[in-house]
Amino acid sequence: MKFTAVGDMLIQRRIQADFEGFAELGPFIKQGDASFFNLETTLNREAEACASQFSGGTYLRADPKVLGDIKSFGFNMTTFNNNHALDFFYTGFESTLKALDDSGMVHAGAGRNLGEASAPRYLETSNGRVALISVSLSFSPSMMAGEQTPRIPGRPGINGIRIETHVELPAEEFEHIKRIADITHINVAKEISRQEGYSIPLEENVCELGDLRFILGDTPRVVMSAPEKDIHRVMRAIREAQLQADYIIISVHSHQLSGTDRENPSEFLKDFAHRCIDAGAHAIVGHGPHLLRPIEIYKDCPIFYSLGDFVLQLYNIEVAPEEFYTRFGLPFTSTVRKLLQTRSKNFTVGLMTDLRMFLSVIPCWETEGTKLKKLTLMPIEMKMTGHKSEIGLPRRSYDPNIAAYLAEMCEPYGTKISFGEDGLITCEW
Repeated sequence: MKFTAVGDMLIQRRIQADFEGFAELGPFIKQGDASFFNLETTLNREAEACASQFSGGTYLRADPKVLGDIKSFGFNMTTFNNNHALDFFYTGFESTLKALDDSGMVHAGAGRNLGEASAPRYLETSNGRVALISVSLSFSPSMMAGEQTPRIPGRPGINGIRIETHVELPAEEFEHIKRIADITHINVAKEISRQEGYSIPLEENVCELGDLRFILGDTPRVVMSAPEKDIHRVMRAIREAQLQADYIIISVHSHQLSGTDRENPSEFLKDFAHRCIDAGAHAIVGHGPHLLRPIEIYKDCPIFYSLGDFVLQLYNIEVAPEEFYTRFGLPFTSTVRKLLQTRSKNFTVGLMTDLRMFLSVIPCWETEGTKLKKLTLMPIEMKMTGHKSEIGLPRRSYDPNIAAYLAEMCEPYGTKISFGEDGLITCEW
């Protein structure tokens, strides 16, 4: 079988019918029996849905008709299980579900309850049946879908893995944190709750500073973990899909990083990706940080830690709720231009000013059975300047620097990247 995928489709407006990128990229994308993208927006028309009190960073909304434009590239599988899924509350969420249902594209990771959101969804092809399971590691807690019970309906939302974070510190730094907590009385309310039996006592060698949790350790480090029931839900979906499908793709939305570079995936994500493949998944397609991250081949299965952006139209929002203006000290009577100008420090910082966000690749991988046989990448570049109708839209790139950029980050993972005369990138492992 063949598969293609891209990362974040942060689309906010229609794509013109004669856009040359359809002809440049479509044939490569359509090679895939399954062709996946992450829908980084909600689908509803102006004034159809109220805004949530929170957003994924920007309140994203596009006309449902953009799905027709997206299908022109050749995609047939998607998810909107990301930090923007509830930007326009439950009405916007449900209209997005309906638009995707009506489009005929297979989608997973969001549903009317947790059972729906966590279920595998299947694509029928002449070369085999493909399962898609979608999870998110980066989201507001209130976005999590709820379970059905015999008397209470489930809550609409996404299939999330709730990340729990603590900091390990050596003895000297650990005692310093305890002293700060003692002299500021920041934990008094929690301590009273524990004394009265309403909260579980802290374990030995654990302290808190407000919402931050610290554990005595040998070296300073941030440790991420997740409730085992969230992990178990994904593993159960993989086991279900093994009976129903020939090939299983896991979509993972994650902003978390390790170290100081945005390109480095978190240790939790790496461990989780390996665990999914150990359980029976065959490919991990990551997205979320809006830039490329390494490619790893684990047990003859590809892990794309992030495929960056495919469409980036962050400056194309036309309306914004009052909360968005207030966050930046503006009255809601201000223009959207003023809002975005204020946030970006006069259009000098943010995603739309960082070249890394506009460089990406489209992988095409071929399998023999379920094992990876060949992996080819097409470099792409979104336009940062020029006609407003093309800014943020993808075009094929022949720039060898994209291959060099990716090769450097892939080297520690044992994936070798080479740029060919045909402008494509080949991968060896």
